[in-house]
This record gives sequence, structure tokens and C-alpha cells, in this order.
Amino acid sequence: MQASQRLRISGMSNGLYYQPIREVEANCLPQFQTFDRQPYYNDSSQASNNYLAQNFYERYCTLESSSANGSYAVHNSPSTVSFSPNGSPMSQQDSHSYPADPHYSPDNTYGSPISGSCITDEVNDFKHKLKELENVMLGPDCNFLDSYDSSFQNGINNTSLEMDSCRQVMEAISNRNLKQILIFCAKAVSDNDLLMAHWLMDELRQMVSVTGEPIQRLGAYMLEGLVARLSSSGSTICRALKCKEPESKDLLSYMHILYEVCPYFKFGYMSANGAIAEAMKDEKRVHIIDFQIAQGSQWLTLIQAFASRPGGPPHIRITGIDDSMSAYARGGDLNIVGKRLSRLAKSFKVPFEFHAAAMSGCEVQLENLGVRPGEALAVNFAFMLHHMPDESVSTQNHRDRLLRLVKSLSPKVVTLVEQESNTNTAAFYPRFLETLNYYTAMFESIDVTLPREHKERINVEQHCLAREVVNILACEGPERVERHELLGKWRSRFKMAGFTPYPLSSLVNATIKTLLENYCNKYRLQERDGALYLGWMDRDLVASCAWK
Repeated sequence: MQASQRLRISGMSNGLYYQPIREVEANCLPQFQTFDRQPYYNDSSQASNNYLAQNFYERYCTLESSSANGSYAVHNSPSTVSFSPNGSPMSQQDSHSYPADPHYSPDNTYGSPISGSCITDEVNDFKHKLKELENVMLGPDCNFLDSYDSSFQNGINNTSLEMDSCRQVMEAISNRNLKQILIFCAKAVSDNDLLMAHWLMDELRQMVSVTGEPIQRLGAYMLEGLVARLSSSGSTICRALKCKEPESKDLLSYMHILYEVCPYFKFGYMSANGAIAEAMKDEKRVHIIDFQIAQGSQWLTLIQAFASRPGGPPHIRITGIDDSMSAYARGGDLNIVGKRLSRLAKSFKVPFEFHAAAMSGCEVQLENLGVRPGEALAVNFAFMLHHMPDESVSTQNHRDRLLRLVKSLSPKVVTLVEQESNTNTAAFYPRFLETLNYYTAMFESIDVTLPREHKERINVEQHCLAREVVNILACEGPERVERHELLGKWRSRFKMAGFTPYPLSSLVNATIKTLLENYCNKYRLQERDGALYLGWMDRDLVASCAWK
């Protein structure tokens, strides 16, 4: 039996679970959160369910026992539900026996007294006497009774908010609103409401699919992230999801497939290359430091562009920095990249050198960069800096340290390409919402290019994007390496390091617009404040800019 079924109180199988929200609001799951915070995985025996139902109402409702039939009648609203001794729900209208109440009348459907005036008088008289006693014992300035009334009212308001939340959850499940259920589940995880979280996870497992709609596919990986967060296994799952090595040298990695089917990487590489080509148009010797060279795909088009430069190509030297983990997407070490670029440069008669620096950006020091006098320097940060821990993670703050190091080299141009998302220092719940919004657009854009049953699409999403999602949601501290920032924050960091903006060429903008004509018309390109933004519909996904 699934956990969601085990969590339902007795009688839900008889229709209560699917009744309109108005009829079940008195026994919604959020109210269970004050038990022991652990999921109930007991069996669904009648006695256990009866106890849960009775215990629930004893805690949250005003109950009156009936000696006539043993039922429990709730007298707090016209929409309440009573529970018979076998635990099944029944409305007050359907009940044939009522508590032995001296105020009972057949016309009094809900069992409340016909006249409450005597009770009201007694309550007012009691409150008056309590106030007199308070004045005698605590002084005339004490407002204990008023504070009590205020606390009581606050309790009512809090209960009302919980009931509203409960109705929203039930409506989302009834409507199979996957996105909203994901949000409710993340909120339960954030609030450490384990009963609600496990219940919603069971509901989500029935709705997500790696071959379904974009939100179903993304939902499958976000659910993995939530489960991993609760079980503290985020880093383990991330390692299992990393891009695997190709089966042979002729098989493109999943990352290269993503590069081909979506314009995000091409946009970033083209905009950065345009800025570098513009800055180096008159230089004879060019040194490019790429802090995350990956497969080296970015430099294929730049080498060709330099080959056709009037007056002949410059001498190009590329220092490629990358850690060993990128070998999964590359199929081997950095020598593969060097040989690939060298063959291309030779075919276009471009003087070329390649220097490999197999290390993490956190380990890079000045001596690793091989800077030589007489070379014009360009530095490329493409989809890399967000992996560097900042001041919120480490006192070493490698994110800003690298920028200061690069500035000390006096480069002619520094290019920055980053995902336009805010997940670095955000708390878990807003980080979840940002991730859901961002990757929904990403998965929707993939959906228009690769068929849903296509094996390569499943591999791309599972081994490349799912790892990012799980890391953002499940990991904290140094283990959370996916720490994106918005371009506004990057601007602040570059300016603090001493950089000034480098204007992008209008030719670059026109070239990228031509590129996008080969893709879906839902992609959009915008230039704002000296930077280029590539988005899907109304969501910015990638930002590119240059500095000097």
C-alpha cells in the first residue's frame, strides 16, 4: 500500500478524499503536523485509523460525546463532518441520533443550543469577575485578560490560515496541478513538515515522467532533489548523474548534443568570441586563457575567423583550464582538446599552441597561466564562475580572488557568460521556486527540438541538467557547486575587482540574430545596459558581457 493511502484517515476510501473541499476542510493533512513530525507508516487497520481520526478531532475540534450512539459530533461550523464509531465520515444531516442535549430540537440541524443568551450572560459575568480578581492580585494596570483574548484570536487566525493552505493543497491534487504540488512539497520540506512532505512526494511519483510533458520531466528530477535533500544524499545522487564517457571516440557526449539542439551555448560562445575578435583585430600574438574549456568547441569558429582576417592570422596560444570531472563530458583528458584544436588550426594555416592546465579554478595561481610578454591577453569565463565558492561558502572567496588575479594580468578583454538565475545565497524555498521557473523554460525549449521518446533527449536531460537541479536543491555548503547569480551581481563583482565594461560589437548582435533564425521563434534576444540576454519567451536564461 502506498504511503499516501496509509496517511489517509479512515473513511477516505469511502469517498471523503474525493469529496468537494468544503466537506473535508475539517480533516486536511496540514493539521497533522503537530504530531511527532515523523511520517506514519503504520498499517491501515480499523483500530489505528479510528484512533487517528478521534485523536485529530480531540486536538483541533470542539467535540461532545454522545452516549446514545457513541458518535462524535463537531459543532463548529455548518460544513463539519461527524465520525461514527467505525471511523467513517457522515454529515450531521445524515445522522439519525443526536447527543443527549437539553437544547436539542429537530429543527436545530447542527446540534447547537437554541438560545445561547444564558450562556453568554454567564461568560460575561465570569470575565467580569476574573477581571476583578486580576485587579486585586496583579494591579489595575494589568491586561492579562486582554492578552488572553488576543492570543485566542491569533490562534483562530492561524487555524484559518492552515485551513486555507489545506484547501489549496487538496485543490491542486484534485486538479493534478503538478507545478503547484511541487511548490507545496518544497514548502513542506522547508518547514520540516515531514508528514505533508512524504504524502505529497507519493502523489508526485504518480504524476512525473521522464518521457512526459516538460513539467513532468523536470518534476521527476526536482522530486529526486527533494527526496535527496530529506535523506541527505544529494552529493551521492549528483555523482551518479554526471555525464558518462562516450562508448567510443566517435560518439558525441551528451553535453555536445545539448550544444547542438539548443542555442544557449552557441549564443554564449559567439558573443564572447565577437568581443575577443574585436579586441584582438590588430594583434599579432594572442593568448587566450579559458577557465573552463570543456570540449573546446568555443574556439573552433574563432580560429576560422582569425584565419580569414585581412593581413593574415595572428599566432594563437590557448591555455585550457579544466578539472578532471569534465572528462565525463569530453571522453578523456585535456590532450584530446589540444589535438582537436591543433588539427583545425593546421588545416586553416593558423599558428597555434595549446597549454593544458588540468585543475580546478580554485587551485589556479599565477604560475599556472603561463603569461608571456608581448602577447595580447584575453580571458574567458564562460559558464564557469558560478562554480567558484564565494564569501558565503569560504573565507578564501575564490570567485572574487580569480577576478582580482585576472585583473592583475592587465588583459585587453575579459568575457563573461552566465546563466541568468539567482540560486547562490538564496534560502532553500526561494531557491526552489527560482530553479523551477528557470528549468521549466529550459525543458520547454528542448521539447520543441527533440521528440519526447528520443533516447538522446532523455540522456541529455538526465545526465546534464538533472545533476544541476539535484545539486541546487539537495546540497548545501561546499557540496553545492551550482551557485548562479544574476548579471547585476556579477557587475558588482567585476567593478570591485577594478574592471570597466567593454562594449559589445553591433556585428555580434546581428550575427546571433541570424543564428536564432534556425531555432524556434520563442527564443528572444535583447541588449540591455551593454549586455546581451538570450531568453525563452518571457524568461532570461543566459547573459553575456565583456570587461577590460
